[in-house]
Amino acid sequence: MKIDKTTTPLPASQIGELAPRSPNAKTAQGNASSGTSAPSSTSVQLGTGNAQLRSLGGSVASSSVVDSEKVAAIKQAISEGRFKVNPERVADGLIDSVKDLINANKAGSA
Repeated sequence: MKIDKTTTPLPASQIGELAPRSPNAKTAQGNASSGTSAPSSTSVQLGTGNAQLRSLGGSVASSSVVDSEKVAAIKQAISEGRFKVNPERVADGLIDSVKDLINANKAGSA
């Protein structure tokens, strides 16, 4: 995924203001003699990727994962005794699934 740079980076002077501080650390602002300066606010803007992700999520949620007609046909075949299980095909499918899981684990740990 490509992330486009849509905002300008923070100036170096503001980066120090955003860094976490320990409770005992003295800041330049806290040591200032005037004490009238207020901390600047920082805003975050999301690009068009956020809107695209939301629309994609909505389209995936509305699509059906299960083919109801196929499920009904299989149920009918089972109840009538016409459904035949091919053990070789089941075994091959299980082996392929295990291979995929092993490969995914290897890729994830590398």
